[in-house]
Amino acid sequence: MSTLTIFNSARDAATTAPDASAGRPIPAVLGADLEVPVKGGRLVGYANLDYAASAPCLEPVSAAVAAALPAYSSVHRGAGYASQLTTARYEQARHTVRAFVGARPDDAVIFTRNTTDATNLLAGCLPEGTTTVVFDTEHHASLLPWPEAVRLAPPAFPGEAVRAADEALAGIDGPKLLVVTAASNVTGELWPIAALAHIAHRHGARILVDAAQLVPHRKLNLTALDLDYVAFSGHKLYAPFGAGVLVGRRDWLAEGEPYLKGGGAVRAVGDDVEWHDDPEPRHEAGTPNVLGAIALAAACDALTATGWTELVREEERLIARLRAGLASITGVRELSLWGDDHPRVGIVSFTVAGYSAREVAEALSGEYGIGVRDGKFCAHPFVRHLLGTADGGCEDGTASAVRASIGIGTTQEHVDRLVEAVRDLVARL
Repeated sequence: MSTLTIFNSARDAATTAPDASAGRPIPAVLGADLEVPVKGGRLVGYANLDYAASAPCLEPVSAAVAAALPAYSSVHRGAGYASQLTTARYEQARHTVRAFVGARPDDAVIFTRNTTDATNLLAGCLPEGTTTVVFDTEHHASLLPWPEAVRLAPPAFPGEAVRAADEALAGIDGPKLLVVTAASNVTGELWPIAALAHIAHRHGARILVDAAQLVPHRKLNLTALDLDYVAFSGHKLYAPFGAGVLVGRRDWLAEGEPYLKGGGAVRAVGDDVEWHDDPEPRHEAGTPNVLGAIALAAACDALTATGWTELVREEERLIARLRAGLASITGVRELSLWGDDHPRVGIVSFTVAGYSAREVAEALSGEYGIGVRDGKFCAHPFVRHLLGTADGGCEDGTASAVRASIGIGTTQEHVDRLVEAVRDLVARL
């Protein structure tokens, strides 16, 4: 019996996604009914506004993992039924992710631990002498891995980002890579990745897009945007099972040093080692995170089946309400690179005059049952730029901000509770 036949015979138990054209209600998240203690000993429903750090698990994702567990086994090298079935599910997950991001048929899909792992993998595969161009607005995952990097200052407007990348790439000889986020993890603002891809290719460069904050909120089509590489994390995409992915062109990945050296990455071992030239096994040595890959694919299926129109409509309604509410409070300042009207996903970072970011976050949690993030959000240069502060550590409250981020499971009551809680805190001063 072939691997494909085994997979198809159990497909109903392994996946929860119907025909993507049908559409269905927005799926629920686990923990929607979580209650947390607040000051005075009361229990209140948890208002999770920290999706940009890690999103909760979608119920269809949990169901897909539960369905795979009874037959869980090794992948790729087992002859038994369970091993063949698990291998089929793992490889189907690869095809699902490829379709989710609109990748080219010959693009590699390499499962990693997260976005940071994916960018570091690509950094190890760059041709010798490659220069990377990256903006100081990036998350550390896409700012730090590169052996030779030209760092660009935060651009004042989107057109300046394109111009700065154009000038930087024009001055570089040899292989070159432009690295840019699709949606900022600090401000939520969307970057002009199509224009940046065009500029990169005009100069013979390639482009890597950090899509970690984009894919939970918007549809991505790698082929239509003409992107070379895309990286993102399952834990941002309602699949918190320890898997991420790097998708993109095979040649650099096939020629680069294997990311991990071990079983599965080799064709043969004797006096010499013959490594796989297929980048997927070449960079996935050892037993992979099979359940993480299945979970990631289930999240892709669930979002695709729901349809992006309703997801985006609800997110934009809630984020507009949140931003308007915060803007109405004296002493609250929203952080933005390109202004209030620039398109963004469901992320808002702000400061409250008279309070450190940590004081605000602790009060929101301890008194109101609201979860937010405070700090520099693994984007130290960018946050310092937005705040206009000198260099400082993560614990420096004067150089930090509060971040509220929304997603599937966020309700209007959550948004209103945050706004009123901040209003209460300001009233105490």
